[in-house]
Amino acid sequence: MSPAVVTLIILGVVAVLFITEIIPLAISAMGGAIACGIAGVIPVKMVFSGLSNSTVVLFAGMFVISAAMFHTGLAQLIGIRVVRAMGTGENSLMAGTMIIAAALSSVSSNTGTTAALLPVIIGICSAAHIPASRQLMPLAFGAGAGGIITLVGTPPNIIASGTLKAAGFQGFGFFEFAWIGIPLTIATILYMMFIGKRFLPKADLSDDVEIDEDAAAEAQAATTDTHKQIIVGCTLIAVVIVMALDLKAFPLEVAAVIGALFLVLSKCVTEKEAYAGIDWVTIFLFAGMMPIATAMEKSGAGKLIADVVVGILGGTPSPLFVTAVLFALSCGLTQFMSNTAATALLAPIGISIAQGLGANPQAVLMAIAVAASCAFATPVGTPPNTIVLGPGGYKFIDYMKAGIPLIVVCFVVSIIIIPIVWPFFG
Repeated sequence: MSPAVVTLIILGVVAVLFITEIIPLAISAMGGAIACGIAGVIPVKMVFSGLSNSTVVLFAGMFVISAAMFHTGLAQLIGIRVVRAMGTGENSLMAGTMIIAAALSSVSSNTGTTAALLPVIIGICSAAHIPASRQLMPLAFGAGAGGIITLVGTPPNIIASGTLKAAGFQGFGFFEFAWIGIPLTIATILYMMFIGKRFLPKADLSDDVEIDEDAAAEAQAATTDTHKQIIVGCTLIAVVIVMALDLKAFPLEVAAVIGALFLVLSKCVTEKEAYAGIDWVTIFLFAGMMPIATAMEKSGAGKLIADVVVGILGGTPSPLFVTAVLFALSCGLTQFMSNTAATALLAPIGISIAQGLGANPQAVLMAIAVAASCAFATPVGTPPNTIVLGPGGYKFIDYMKAGIPLIVVCFVVSIIIIPIVWPFFG
C-alpha cells in the first residue's frame, strides 16, 4: 500500500476511536502517531515531536494560570459580584450570568468557569425563587461561546492556529478570534434571552441544590485571601497584555509559562495544584495529532482527501460552500466527541482542501475551530453542558430544543463574518 493509503487507514481508526472513546482520547492520538512512525510514513524520531511543540507549552502555562484563578477564589468572587449586580429578574440575571461566564471563559477553562459559577447561580435562583433550570443552561452556553473570543479561550482555537503554523502558514493572533468570538457571544446571549429561554424547562431545583448551596458557601469562604487574588488578577492581566502585543522577545508560550511560574513561586497555587490543573488529555491529544498531520502532508493523504472532497462537491466548488460543509461537519462531530479531537482531526484536512482550491486556509480553519465550540445540542458535547445537566434537571431533548436553533444562529453569523475578516483570496 502507498504511504497515503496507510495514513488514511490510521486516520480512520483514530477517528473511530475518537468518536466511540473506547480507549482514552490521548492514547488514541499518541497511538496514531506511533503507528505512523512504525509504518514508516514519518521518521520514528518524529513520533513524539508534538510534545516539544510550543503550543503544548502554551496549553500548560494557561492551564496553571486558570487553576490559580479558581483555587484563590478570584473567579468565584468576580462571578458573585457581577451576577448580583445585574439583579434577580430572569432576563437580567441571565444576561449577567452569560456575560461573566463568557468573560472568564475567554481567558480560562470553560469547565472551571461553569463549575465555579454553578453554586453561585443556584444560590441566587433559590433566593429569587427562579427555577435553576432557567439559568444553568444559559450559563453553560455562555461559557462555551466565550471561549471563542481569544486564542487561549478553548483548545480548538490553539489547535487551529498551531496546525496553520505547522503547515507553514501564519497562525492566528491572540485577540484575532474576537472578530468572530464577540459577535457569536453577543448573538448567543441575545438568542437565549429572547428565544432560547422559551425552550427551557421550568423544573424546580433538583435534590442536588442543598449540596450546591453548601458549595456556594464554600466558594464565598474561599474568596478571603485578597492578597493572592490581586496577585493572580494582575498576573493574568499582564500575561494577556504581553500576548496581545505579540512581542518577538516574549512569544505566547513564554508569557504563559512566566505567569504560571510566578504564581507557583508566589504560592498563589501550589505545585500539586498546578500539576492537577493541567488538562493532560488535551496536551497528549494535541501532541499526538501533530505528527499525524505531518504524515498526511508528507504522504499525500491530505491532498488525496482534498481531491475527493472537491470532486464530490463539483470539481471547483465555492470556498464559501466548502467552509460551510466543514463547519457543519465539525459542529456535528463536536456534539458527541471532544471538541479538541474534532478540531485536531479536521484541521489538517481543512488545510489540504483550502490549498487544493487555492484559497486562504485561515478562513477554513477558523470555521472548523468555531464550529467545534458550538457544542450546544447535547449534554455530552462539552463539559459545561454535562456539569449543569443534573442540577438543572435537564433531559437530552432540552439541549436539542434550545441548542439546535442556537447552532443555526452561530452558523449564519460565522458564514457572514469569517469570509469578511479572513478573505478566501488576496
